[in-house]
Amino acid sequence: MAQLADLINLDLSDCTEKIIAEYIWVGGSGMDVRSKARTLSGPVDDPSKLPKWNFDGSSTGQATGDDSEVILCPQAIFRDPFRKGKNILVMCDCYAPNGEPIPTNKRHGAAKIFSQPDVKAEEPWFGIEQEYTLLEKDTNWPLGWPLGGYPGPQGPYYCAAGADKSYGRDIVDAHYKACLYAGIDISGINGEVMPGQWEFQVGPTVGISAGDQRITEIAGVVVSFDPKPIPGDWNGAGAHTNYSTKSMRSEGGYEVIKKAIQKLGLRHREHIAAYGDGNERRLTGRHETADINTFIWGVANRGASVRVGRDTEKEGKGYFEDRRPASNMDPYVVTSLIAETTILWKPSHSNGNGVAAP
Repeated sequence: MAQLADLINLDLSDCTEKIIAEYIWVGGSGMDVRSKARTLSGPVDDPSKLPKWNFDGSSTGQATGDDSEVILCPQAIFRDPFRKGKNILVMCDCYAPNGEPIPTNKRHGAAKIFSQPDVKAEEPWFGIEQEYTLLEKDTNWPLGWPLGGYPGPQGPYYCAAGADKSYGRDIVDAHYKACLYAGIDISGINGEVMPGQWEFQVGPTVGISAGDQRITEIAGVVVSFDPKPIPGDWNGAGAHTNYSTKSMRSEGGYEVIKKAIQKLGLRHREHIAAYGDGNERRLTGRHETADINTFIWGVANRGASVRVGRDTEKEGKGYFEDRRPASNMDPYVVTSLIAETTILWKPSHSNGNGVAAP
């Protein structure tokens, strides 16, 4: 085993200019991450200079057996924290041989929205708070929980310290450092309300790159993104999405924020449909959520659909937090839909179920 460890940690830079590029893409379920590696003749720091590649889409649920080739198009590069050196992780999106994006390629549609002149002018910023649950591999039960049983009630676990309250910190810390090494805009981590559940924050990041960074980040982590992994009196797992535009961050931005939130309320049902599967088990009006069938916003209200921070209200500008997205949401879908609704969409009548706070 010592020899294997030596080979895994082998530094190739002493003997060759060649590097390893791990091509990563979203698989057929929309939640699984797939990857394969190739050798490049030397370092590359621009995704446009990387070669396209392909894979067997019939083995990932993304193509049929009689026409199985799917094309990988590199879109973003990150340093590889596993192989280190000049090796890289390559975030790709997927296309059919005729150049059309395949159904699981949500990045393509998001890029169209973020390239709109009105959207680019507003410089949308996103910060994603990704919650997840660490599970024991053999039992599929949360890390640190008694086998087949339950820990004490929620309360002492949020941002806690101590072996009896904080489970999996070594994994979380390793993940944190790996993300910083990779060059991902990870801004923080914390233990969540339910024991064995954690959160990392990505951003603020401009437009489409928020999705690139969130997807790449989870590539090295085996976790559950179920929005309600344990039924009962336990918090679910969300992906709260913080958002602002140039107008919101400028003087008078609070009025822009309120108008944007009103538009989100009018399209509440459309957003809920795009915010992750199984979200109805999480958005119950309990455990720091709003009811899935009702849209309400408020200042410092964690039981609202959309929360505005006290600092934003006080300063008259800033950002807001959409608390509806589930932990299994697609970041390209969510971020682009928020931008489309708040910047591009012109409401003609109420087509949602929105109720706005004054």
